[in-house]
Amino acid sequence: MDDRRSRQVVIAGAGVAGLTAAVAFAERGYLVQVFEQAQRLEAAGAGIQLSPNATRILRQLGVLDRLLPATVRPEAVVLKDAATLRELARVPLGQAAEARWQAPYLVAHRADLQSALTARVAEMPNILLTTGAQVSSVAKGSHGVTVAAEIAGETVEAGGFLLVGADGVWSSLRGLVDTTKGAASPRSHFSGELAWRATIPADSAAGQAFAAIGATNCVTTFLHPGFHMVAYPVSQGDAFNLAAFTKGERIAEGWSGNADAGILAGALRGTAAALARLVGESGPWTAWPIHTVDSKQPWTTDGMALIGDAAHAMTPFAAQGAAMAIEDAATLADVLADFPTDPAQSLQIWENLRRPRVAKVARRGAVNRLAWHAAGPVAIARNLFLKMRSSDKLAADLDWLYGWQPQKIIRR
Repeated sequence: MDDRRSRQVVIAGAGVAGLTAAVAFAERGYLVQVFEQAQRLEAAGAGIQLSPNATRILRQLGVLDRLLPATVRPEAVVLKDAATLRELARVPLGQAAEARWQAPYLVAHRADLQSALTARVAEMPNILLTTGAQVSSVAKGSHGVTVAAEIAGETVEAGGFLLVGADGVWSSLRGLVDTTKGAASPRSHFSGELAWRATIPADSAAGQAFAAIGATNCVTTFLHPGFHMVAYPVSQGDAFNLAAFTKGERIAEGWSGNADAGILAGALRGTAAALARLVGESGPWTAWPIHTVDSKQPWTTDGMALIGDAAHAMTPFAAQGAAMAIEDAATLADVLADFPTDPAQSLQIWENLRRPRVAKVARRGAVNRLAWHAAGPVAIARNLFLKMRSSDKLAADLDWLYGWQPQKIIRR
C-alpha cells in the first residue's frame, strides 16, 4: 500500500457523524476525503440536544467554541404530566451539569451544529469535502479500499485504508458490510412511531402559549399515554423547538413526509386544554418516520466501518442519536490511530468496545418511552418513584451516560 493510501480515510456522508469523523481523523494526522451526495449541506431535522458526553468531544475537536454562540444552556430537564401540567421531576443542568460532568449540556438547531462542524472542516487542509458525490462502488483489495463516486456525470475515485460509512439510517453502504455473522437484513425498519416537529418564534402566539405552560429555559417533556412532547429553546431563546411522538402508520422514508395531522390531534385526548391549544397553534407540523437498524447487523468488515445511524439507528427517546454518532467518530479515529499496523484487528476492537455502550443507551431510550407513555397504575407508580427521587439522585442516575469517557486501550 503506498504511503498516501495508508494514511487516507474515505468517508461517505457529511452529516454529524461524517463531519465529526473527518475532523477526528484529520486531528490525528490522516488525510480525509469526504463524499456527500447532496449538492449542498442541509441539516435534517430541527432541534438537537447535546449532552456532556458529546460536547466534551466537540470541545476536544475544536468545534464547541464555534457552536456555543448559537446554543442555549438549559437550566434543567423537566418532566410534566400532560393532563395536569404538574411537574413530576427535575434534573438540574446549566452550571450544575458542567460542574458534575465537566462539559455543558446544550440545545440548538441541528443546522447550527452542522455549520460549526463544516467551519472546522474548512480550516483543516488535510480534509477534502466534495458535495454532489454519490458513492457508486467500493472495491476492496490488499491495498485497502477504492471508492468510486459519481459527480456531475463523471466518475472519480479515492483510495484509502478505510472507508467510513456515515450515510445515515437509510445507508446505502450498510449492505456492503459482511452479513455472514448472523445478521438480519441490512435495511432499516420502521419503528411504528412518528415524530412531529415544529419550531415556533418565542414572540408568537404559540410561543406565548408555551411560555404559559412550560419552562422557557428548560428542556420540558410532557408525558401522556398517547404521546409525549419535548420542547426547548433554540436560537438563543428566540424560538422553541417542539417534537411530539405518536404511534402511526409508515410514511415515505425521509426526514419529512405527509401524515394525517389527525393522528397528533387524536393523541392529545385527555391532555390539558392549554397543551392542546399550544399544539394547535404551533402548526403546521412536519412528520417523519422513526426508523431503527437491527442491532445484530455488524458494523465493521475489512477496510470499512459504519458509524452513527448507519450502524445503529435507534429511537430518539434518550436524546442520544447525535451523541452516539459523535462518540463513534472520535473513538474510531482514536483506536485506528493508536494501533495503525493492524487496521482489521483495530476495527474489531472498536466495534467490541462500542457495542455495549450503544446497547445500554438504546435500552435507556426504550425504558424512557415506556415510562413516558405509562397509564393507570403504572403511571401512578412512575409518579411516586419520581416524587421520591431527589434531583441530585436523578442526575446521578445519568453519570454513566453524561460522564462517559472513552476507554484507553492497552494492547498486549
